Amino acid sequence: MSKPATLLVERQRSVSLRSRALTALVQQGAKRYLADLGNQTFGPVLLERTAKIDTLAAKMRPPRGTRTERVALGDFGGEWVHGPGVATGRSRVILYLHGGGWFFGGINTHRSLVARISAAARMPALSLAYRMVPVVPFEAEVEDCVAAYRWLIDNGVAAADIVIMGDSAGGHLTFATALRAREEGLAAPGCLVSISGCLDLDLASKHSHANAAADPTGSMAALQFLVESIAGHLDLSDPAVSPIHADLSGLPPTLLTVSSSEVLFEDSEIMAKRLAEAGVPCTLQIWGRQLHVFQAAAALIPEAKASIGDIGRFVRTAFDGVSRDSAWRSPGST
Repeated sequence: MSKPATLLVERQRSVSLRSRALTALVQQGAKRYLADLGNQTFGPVLLERTAKIDTLAAKMRPPRGTRTERVALGDFGGEWVHGPGVATGRSRVILYLHGGGWFFGGINTHRSLVARISAAARMPALSLAYRMVPVVPFEAEVEDCVAAYRWLIDNGVAAADIVIMGDSAGGHLTFATALRAREEGLAAPGCLVSISGCLDLDLASKHSHANAAADPTGSMAALQFLVESIAGHLDLSDPAVSPIHADLSGLPPTLLTVSSSEVLFEDSEIMAKRLAEAGVPCTLQIWGRQLHVFQAAAALIPEAKASIGDIGRFVRTAFDGVSRDSAWRSPGST
């Protein structure tokens, strides 16, 4: 069996006035809308409405000094993002998997966030436009993510020089991708970062958790709607669906960052404990009473800037400690 590893828990309890104001503003606009999702049908009307978010996001400019380059990866694509001050070299890279409930969001909605993370980590990011529901079924989304990971390796980036990172649904895909890569015999990435990841699609314990009511956006109803609509045909306890139930041995150093009040808090809390039990060095950062993926508001609140800075430092430190011949330990090895 793997020996337990160190679990570092960092708590950021203070909440700035700017963050409180933003939370109140979002609460007014989002709570009623998200709560009403349960009364809607997952179909063309909802898909058309959410597609407009990506169209609007395309008009938003990333931080000054950001450079981007589109790339084709077979049936899907991506965008290289070099944040401000990041050099042109791509010997060490971030593979970024965006959030959006597995059915919306993408390069445009996440360009600014990815650019800031790229700058903090001092390395470029490949922001992936993986195919989503309904173009592919939920369980097939990971295939594009693994294909992109393989593409990076085939194009000369050492696996140990790749960090797989994502937020929300992308946090789920971060673990799904690493675990599928292990199954397919690919070398291990240098580290993993999950930002408010949805890691357990079995929602029973979330319904009974205090955060089901404490989350300021009331997103429990929205999460229930998404899981029923997108993954309701699957066994939610299957490790391929909920990576929190997987054999985690052999995964690289991992950072989990999450808000103390969001409904997905326990996903990161439980995953951190299971990673440590599996022998995986893990850091769990808990930010007091922030919004889900508050890092996207880095232009507005200091906690977001601080969190992105911490993500960058974690990545750089993890890479400095990774062996160049990084390989998976087989499940159950010592």
